[in-house]
Amino acid sequence: MPRIPVPYAAADISAVAKTIKGALDARHASHQPPPSHVELLNLLSRATGVRNFQALKAGAARVPAPAVVAEPAAVELSATARKALMQFDAAGRLVRLPNKFSVQQMAMWVLWTRFASRRDYTEKEVNAILNAQHTFGDPATLRRELVNMKLLGRESDCSRYWKEPRRPDGDTRAFLQAWRAKFRD
Repeated sequence: MPRIPVPYAAADISAVAKTIKGALDARHASHQPPPSHVELLNLLSRATGVRNFQALKAGAARVPAPAVVAEPAAVELSATARKALMQFDAAGRLVRLPNKFSVQQMAMWVLWTRFASRRDYTEKEVNAILNAQHTFGDPATLRRELVNMKLLGRESDCSRYWKEPRRPDGDTRAFLQAWRAKFRD
């Protein structure tokens, strides 16, 4: 089967480098091996705001070759989503656990995106990921909230954690899109 070239364009190469470095650092912190070829393709794709390499490839098939893949259109955010965005520092880390439950839920979705699907984690690995994503030093509360929201699952003895397959609602999807655009996850 012949290879079909897929055009790749990013608005900010610095943001791409920052995204890839963050993902590689998270893998290293959780003692995972280097990413595979497909995982690298997905990292590069996510760095430009596309879900994965398949989506990038599908978008390229619809766009003439010399064209640049456009940035996603800005979406109107709800008041809750705007408040949730304010809970993160300039590096995209959660600075406090929001008091308002609806804002807290949106913030938890950002943390949920930091976990890989179909992978088991130890409590120590979950704490390492959460510690890299917040500044207030309370991974236990964040872990508990992720489990309470059914974003993470865990064994009753806390020996194993996993990312639950969930789909955020429309408002949360818009928030996550705005978070990625602001912090270039």
